[in-house]
Amino acid sequence: MSEKNGNLVQVRGVDKVFHRGSEDIHVLLNLDLTVPQGEFLALMGPSGSGKSTLLNLIGGLDRPSKGSVEIGGEKIDGMSERALAAWRARHVGLVFQFYNLLPVLTAERNVELPLLLTHLSKSERRSHVENALNAVGLSHRSHHFPTQLSGGEQQRVGIARAIVTDPTLLLCDEPTGDLDRKSGDEILALLQALNKEQGKTIVMVTHDSHASARATRTVFLNKGQLFTEKPE
Repeated sequence: MSEKNGNLVQVRGVDKVFHRGSEDIHVLLNLDLTVPQGEFLALMGPSGSGKSTLLNLIGGLDRPSKGSVEIGGEKIDGMSERALAAWRARHVGLVFQFYNLLPVLTAERNVELPLLLTHLSKSERRSHVENALNAVGLSHRSHHFPTQLSGGEQQRVGIARAIVTDPTLLLCDEPTGDLDRKSGDEILALLQALNKEQGKTIVMVTHDSHASARATRTVFLNKGQLFTEKPE
């Protein structure tokens, strides 16, 4: 799923306006962004700059007020809710700051969740889960519950869940924001490996320049607009 010109993500002329009572809040303003296939992009900016909003638009979790969002040549902003949900299940892996694991499920069951939306058999799902947990170095913790895992291990489970469907695009929202530096570095090294060794296209929101240094390119979002250098 990639365009002939090698660009996977193409955001064109996007505005995003939220309505709060009688007030209109303009979060993104005529924004353009292109992400080539296989890039590891860091998206930085102050709180409230619209980073997570942009990530949600790219992942089909929200729609722009104006403009278009194309992923692999598919114009996702015009899809029906049902088609968009099916598209997300096939093409998007999400990694969250606070892991979003279900505490009543073991690591392997948490990782299996996205596969329950597919037509894979039980044995096929098991194989996919084993491969994903191996990829993040946690096969030996597959039967543990989230409360039995460290923060770094929980985030590895979250990444395994995100990659278990072999998505086209991996979207990470402050993936190291709740971790100490050592655990955060391990997660960033894992994301780098997924990018370099498996060719995963990654868009990562972060406020940490230490994290953004691991990406192949960094862009800055401020007052609804993108910059190639950090605004003064």
